[in-house]
Amino acid sequence: MTSAAALERTLHDEIPLSQAMGIRVAAYDGTSLKLTAPITPNINHKSTAFGGSLYSLAVLCGWGLVHLKLAEAKLHKHIVIQDADIRYLLPVAQDMQAECRLDENILNKFLRTLKKHDRARLELAVIIKHQGQAAVEFSGRYVVHG
Repeated sequence: MTSAAALERTLHDEIPLSQAMGIRVAAYDGTSLKLTAPITPNINHKSTAFGGSLYSLAVLCGWGLVHLKLAEAKLHKHIVIQDADIRYLLPVAQDMQAECRLDENILNKFLRTLKKHDRARLELAVIIKHQGQAAVEFSGRYVVHG
């Protein structure tokens, strides 16, 4: 099973909301994770994506990237969101796609801290676009611990 398929199964098994939202792993290349979700189960009264669905997709995109990087490092730790900010810039009236990237230098520093203290924090940014423009900007602080 690929890491992307394993992540999707983990999301659906451990965070049932992700399955109800229809979240799928669209791509993972080692530094970037893309999650998608269809608009239909996530629609609001204005026929655009519900803000809570956009937030959830963004949180899970960051969580998923941390999960994959920990698995690659053969570390089995707990991941929680500690703090987050979100900006809704444009309505999203199509299937949603979130993308999160992680710089290798930041990852290496994070992993060193985690191995030394069995706890570390990681700030991640997630973007959701609509017709090529940033529609949602998310910033989250994830805490990883034993």
